[in-house]
Amino acid sequence: MRMLVTGGAGFLGSHLTEALLKRGHTVDILDLPEQIKAGKIAHLESDENLNIYPGNVLDKDLIDKLVWQCDKVFHFAAVVGVSHYVVNPHVVLDVNVNSVQLILNLALKYKKKVIFASTSEIYGKSTKIPFTEDGDRVLGPTSIDRWSYSTSKAFGEQLCFGLRHLGLRFAILRFFNAYGPGLDSIESGRVLSLFIGKCLKGEPLIIHGSGKQTRCFTYVSDTVEGIIKASEVPAAEGEVFNIGTDVETTIIELAEKTCEIFGVKNNIIFQDHDEEYGQSYEDIPRRIPCTEKSKRILDFEAKIPLEDGLRITIDAFKKEWAGKKAKD
Repeated sequence: MRMLVTGGAGFLGSHLTEALLKRGHTVDILDLPEQIKAGKIAHLESDENLNIYPGNVLDKDLIDKLVWQCDKVFHFAAVVGVSHYVVNPHVVLDVNVNSVQLILNLALKYKKKVIFASTSEIYGKSTKIPFTEDGDRVLGPTSIDRWSYSTSKAFGEQLCFGLRHLGLRFAILRFFNAYGPGLDSIESGRVLSLFIGKCLKGEPLIIHGSGKQTRCFTYVSDTVEGIIKASEVPAAEGEVFNIGTDVETTIIELAEKTCEIFGVKNNIIFQDHDEEYGQSYEDIPRRIPCTEKSKRILDFEAKIPLEDGLRITIDAFKKEWAGKKAKD
């Protein structure tokens, strides 16, 4: 089959692309030129079944062509990251909302199935733990920029369900803290990348807030398995799934485990969120998925223990750091 992966040169997109190629599919990826140059798909570029399209997910003519010629669409292109939520919320909303409208309407027009990458941010501040796919969403006020990303993804989900009445075929996936090699650039992006970057530089790890907030860190190969199953299982059509582990880890535990694997003493500094993000950020104390639906319908369950995944991820970052130092 011919698959389209928007955001295919990003973290999840690149791992998904590699998995689809290994399964014998032809894969078209669309991503920004600078994202392609970042190197996450460099090891795949010689594969004759991979077609790379540098471009913008809002380019209507290009997207029309790519959706028309594929069999399935994996819509993973989006503006993500806390720094974007609180600094450029208008860009988050513009790209995420307008791209999903374009993709879904073209998928409906050409009768293509869509796998939509949503987020655990959907649940917001809900205290009904673990989060179930049909649970209520609880968000902060619209004046807090932090909720722009959750809102943009909720719009995409709502549009999927709205177009279902017209015949759209889709599955929606809510990811819980996927991590692994290629997660972010060193010392940028998500919390684990920041911790690893500090360890590589021999600097203190910075924890925002108390560090008692919890997340469920899911190794990327598990996440990709869930994505592919959702794209293949007929009963997954028209459904939403949590994709992640339900093993809860505090940010302090993550920091300590990262230091342990590096073989360095715990060197942790606590900082208020306001010092980094100003008044436009609001943290979530616990984020845990209910995994019963994905087990029952997809036969999916995350298997990689955090320590094993961390060791693989840290080794990959060390190699990247060594290569960077050699060039310098």
